[in-house]
Amino acid sequence: MLSHGFVGRGCTLLGGILFMVSLGCGTLGSSADHGKPSNLQRARVFLAGADYRRAIEACQKEITEYPSATSYVYLTYVYQALDAYLDSLARTDRWVQVEQLALSLSPGRPEDLLDSPDILARIAKELIQQSSRKQSDAAAAMAARLDAQGVNALWTQQKRWRELQPDGWWFGVPIEWGW
Repeated sequence: MLSHGFVGRGCTLLGGILFMVSLGCGTLGSSADHGKPSNLQRARVFLAGADYRRAIEACQKEITEYPSATSYVYLTYVYQALDAYLDSLARTDRWVQVEQLALSLSPGRPEDLLDSPDILARIAKELIQQSSRKQSDAAAAMAARLDAQGVNALWTQQKRWRELQPDGWWFGVPIEWGW
């Protein structure tokens, strides 16, 4: 018999995949690198699946390979999406999913299977949010130092996106961003 948490995660993942297919992004498309998806295309898929660790890693790789104010804004956005997702789970009293999210943010080393951290969900939420907010602030400051005007345009786009998707903006990115 399946637990409600497992079914809920499956529905969330399936919903994210269906959302991407409806936007024409079911297949990741091609980048200039021999048909491989770009860092941002991978980040978009990871967001849809609520795999925030990998979405953050993909955005960090984008910054390393293509440093720009825009890249820093994208990383900032992913940290903010993680924060909003945690809030949505807490508001709907889904603490088991908060625990699962905390585990998914760990590096996933083999020893984690034997020595997994048992963190109370509410404590995990606070720790994750505090850290993601600090990282978000740092990335936003770097972006603003590089191109304040460009950053403001991107934040206007994400603000509209959040208004259009109030109950799940954290599973995707503004369409104008072209991920």
